[in-house]
Amino acid sequence: MLVGILKEGENRVSVIPTDLAALKKMGVEHILVESGAGLASFHPDQSYVDQGAKMASRSEVLAQSDLILCIHTPSDEELASIKEGTVLIGQFNPLQEHEVIDRFGSKKLTTFSLELIPRTTRAQSMDVLSSMAMLAGYKSVLLGATHLPHMFPMSMTAAGSIKPAKVLVLGAGVAGLQAIATGRRLGAVVEAFDVRTAAREEVESLGAKFVAVEGATDDSKAGGYAVEQTEEYKQRQAQLIADHAAKADVIICTAQIPGRKAPLLVTEETISRMTPGSVVVDLAASTGGNCAHTKNGETTIVNGITILGYSDIPSTMGADASKLISKNLINFVTLLIKEGELVLNFDDDIIAGTCLNHSGELVNPRLKQILNR
Repeated sequence: MLVGILKEGENRVSVIPTDLAALKKMGVEHILVESGAGLASFHPDQSYVDQGAKMASRSEVLAQSDLILCIHTPSDEELASIKEGTVLIGQFNPLQEHEVIDRFGSKKLTTFSLELIPRTTRAQSMDVLSSMAMLAGYKSVLLGATHLPHMFPMSMTAAGSIKPAKVLVLGAGVAGLQAIATGRRLGAVVEAFDVRTAAREEVESLGAKFVAVEGATDDSKAGGYAVEQTEEYKQRQAQLIADHAAKADVIICTAQIPGRKAPLLVTEETISRMTPGSVVVDLAASTGGNCAHTKNGETTIVNGITILGYSDIPSTMGADASKLISKNLINFVTLLIKEGELVLNFDDDIIAGTCLNHSGELVNPRLKQILNR
């Protein structure tokens, strides 16, 4: 079997050189790596060669590989050059970009999308979303601090006192909790909001105040994800968030619902109440944003409020992001390769839950339900 690793159009790479040893232990004898794949994450071609891989052009990797490891979806032209029956593993965003399913199906590919990894204890070491969210939560606070015209920590000087910055974190998942921890380490006073009742204990354990809205829809069967709320709840939520946002110097937005548009939490009215110079960092920009006026990939200034709509923050930390995603991917591939051969056991809940297409056919139960297929 031949495993191929593609170069991405960003700073991350799907597999770093030191993790090639794990593929070798699985019995993989031939590994092709696209030339320059690791340069942006500080892994030169020679470091892959030293681990037993061969460097090749993109077209060679696509055409020759039995298993292709990547992050982003190859173009239609590139998919056309892949052998029928090839297994493709990456992050294909099928919950938002449904058309990718048919693109894979036309080539009879077997595809695994890592966003679909079940959120179970056994699958934690493969959870790419959590790995990338942790990095995004950390960097979001640094971005907020950089754009804020104030210090984060309290300071007592001969010229007077400087109050600590107030940070409001919307969404207390992996990104939100990391943002809370980072904000606290920098000396800010932090508050956090989440619709999941289980988040309160985690938020308070990090030294932040939990902003609670009564009457949330039961989320106990949502697998750790947020769920859609009632209109009555949303009205109470909007008012409470507006009251706290008006006093915040930095707002970190992380709230997302898989497969749906991000909930609007920071409205135009809320922005109008915020103090000029305040900053909003919206990590949900790629799914519409939690903040009014958020534009994905852009910085917007409204009434003196700086709104950062960045969804590619993990790519700005290419070295660590690649290290984490590589380990996640290798841990997943371990389930698929036995003695150098692909063995797809669909009785395994992780394999079945992550598989998108098998020999071109849509097999993922979650996507089949969403698309009514």
